[in-house]
Amino acid sequence: MDRGTRDELLGRLAAAVGSVTAAHPTRVAIDGPPAAGKTTLADELAVILRAQGRDVIRATIDDFLFPRAQRYPRGEYSAEGCYFDTHDNDALNRVLLDPLGPGGDRRFRHAVYDHATDAALSPPVTTARADAVLLFDGVFLLRPELIDRWDLRILVSTALDTIVDRAVVRERRVSSRADVERRWRERYIPAQRLYFATVGPARHADIIVHNDEPQQPAWETHPR
Repeated sequence: MDRGTRDELLGRLAAAVGSVTAAHPTRVAIDGPPAAGKTTLADELAVILRAQGRDVIRATIDDFLFPRAQRYPRGEYSAEGCYFDTHDNDALNRVLLDPLGPGGDRRFRHAVYDHATDAALSPPVTTARADAVLLFDGVFLLRPELIDRWDLRILVSTALDTIVDRAVVRERRVSSRADVERRWRERYIPAQRLYFATVGPARHADIIVHNDEPQQPAWETHPR
């Protein structure tokens, strides 16, 4: 395991992206629990890659949710519902990951859902360059429905007990501490434990980023 500065980590990740050889855009999964720091890491990595001249596509699992009316058949606090009923993985494969993959036409859409309005989206189709990089952040990205679509798999790891405090800070303007703690301790954290127990994402990751101390991270590489 290596440990260093944030810049050293980003340099290592950029090098890993650059080492991928493919005749299609490089599809990078940035997986991990909610509030682990996936979105921040993806945004920072995008800046580095763009400075290197790469065409970067940024997208997130939050734009591939089912409508709210379909997401809670097992109840608002169900961990199983969080894992099985939340994300439209078929749409994700159909409109984004497969078009950017082997044999795809590179014509993609980066979203199908607007979380703010709870409405379907149909943004214009865009054609990616063959040397583009997709940086896609989200939860449960190394599940069986998606695992073979990634060209590089990054797992951002943090202690599950600490992400509740991060979530309270992140959501303090829209939810009370009690509401946040209940939602995370009854739904989100048990869903992550289900995911880790059934899928074992750490076994499938090419790079694991230990992000408990974001400015002094550690990382380990698992060559395939």
